[in-house]
Amino acid sequence: MEKMMIILLLIIVLTVVLPVNSLFAIKGNESFINQDKVNLNANISSLVYDLNSKPFNISYADWTEKWWQWTYAIPWNKNPSYDDTGEYCDENQHGPVWFLTQAFEHPVERTCNIPQNTALLITLLNSECSYAEFNQLKTENELRECAKNMQDFVTGGNASLNNIIIPHVEKYRIQTDLFNFTLPQDNILNLTAHTTQSVADGNWLFLKPLPPGKYELKVKGEIDSKVSANETGGNEYSGPIGWNQTTTYILVVN
Repeated sequence: MEKMMIILLLIIVLTVVLPVNSLFAIKGNESFINQDKVNLNANISSLVYDLNSKPFNISYADWTEKWWQWTYAIPWNKNPSYDDTGEYCDENQHGPVWFLTQAFEHPVERTCNIPQNTALLITLLNSECSYAEFNQLKTENELRECAKNMQDFVTGGNASLNNIIIPHVEKYRIQTDLFNFTLPQDNILNLTAHTTQSVADGNWLFLKPLPPGKYELKVKGEIDSKVSANETGGNEYSGPIGWNQTTTYILVVN
């Protein structure tokens, strides 16, 4: 009888105490998340590289050139720009900066595992003109004007990290010098494999390395709603048309 009473008492104690402990655990976790949001909100601007900075001793403009060289070097079937899940997020990624892309014609959510101490460069919307795509253009100035004319149709953009708005993303627009890129077989421009020269113009978000953890990064560029692809003169990939979609990245930094 005494043993039965002890067992009953233990059951009662466990029934009452465990939910209470669980409740405190949930509250504690919520408190941590809220505090994390407060800290992130206070420092969100400091996570973005200044337009005039030289991350890893390379200028902002030169990093955007490297982004274009990276994306054009990857064949169509593995190109992260047309990847809806993040399967190819690490394709051809190396060094202290990883490159992220927008989504084409529909919103996507991509999950990417990012190494620690790695910065992230993502386009909001961008434009690029090369001799390969625009063979009627003959000079660097003509390439520069071509890229600018396309990018001028971009009206802004927005970005958030863990639902905290990153302010003033519209100011991060930059135009490159003349640079080379190489197209492989089965490239995303559907052109003959070769090396060409280009000038690019775009709006970017360049994030400093994030501490280990899980983050939700959302980006979306905006274009003039009255503009059509024919008006910009660009093709599917080199211009902003069709890329003004909400792209969500679940970033796992480890």
